Amino acid sequence: MRVFGLIGYPLTHSFSPQYFADKFQREGITDAHYHLFPLEEVEELGAVIHTHPDLCGFNVTIPHKQSIMPLLDSVDEVATAAGAVNTVKLVRGEAGKHGNFSLHGTNTDVYGFRQSLKPFLTSAHERALILGTGGAAAAVDYVLRQIGVETVFVSSSGKTIQGRTVLAAHEVNEYVIAAFKLIVNTTPLGMFPDTETAPSLPYEKLTHEHLLYDLVYNPPETRFMQLGRQHGATAMNGLDMLKLQAEKAWEFWNS
Repeated sequence: MRVFGLIGYPLTHSFSPQYFADKFQREGITDAHYHLFPLEEVEELGAVIHTHPDLCGFNVTIPHKQSIMPLLDSVDEVATAAGAVNTVKLVRGEAGKHGNFSLHGTNTDVYGFRQSLKPFLTSAHERALILGTGGAAAAVDYVLRQIGVETVFVSSSGKTIQGRTVLAAHEVNEYVIAAFKLIVNTTPLGMFPDTETAPSLPYEKLTHEHLLYDLVYNPPETRFMQLGRQHGATAMNGLDMLKLQAEKAWEFWNS
């Protein structure tokens, strides 16, 4: 039986096991299972690999999308450009850094985000605020810059990433909101079970031209989305992105 899974911490919010269980049943795939592997530290991955000899591949989520990269034997061009990995293929019998197996990384978030976002973009969305600075934010930034959208990161305190200025949350005022009509939340704020939390923004300055995209999909409507819609903005969650990236991950594992 082939084993696939998800590493990260915490994982109580994840729909991935149910998604793949439904996929396997729907498509008559009887030789595969999908499991959760909650790892607080990415260095615990070796123990998972050695105790699950049928593990063939896994997805990667918060907080390991960037820290896992040095552990891999190869990272493809997309993941390298995005600066983050969310899908890893494990090849047994192929010598790698850690023994008689090799680990190969890609980023299917890039595909999932691009395909789910494109139908909603308008000419107003020339600039985007990316809330967060982690691995998911890196993938979002890569996609947006590829399609010609100017991006600025926003973090709780503000800092510099690879020479780029990052706005602190308190610096996002009415003028910033007016200039950036696309806002993407890549943080876990609002994710189950902390569903009443939301990024700090002047939501009252949003308009019908604004598009709010929340990578969180559990709950289906986050506080971030609710506040945006209350002020006329269009808002969407990350469920379509999850499904699209999952299908791309399955292709990668079976290629």
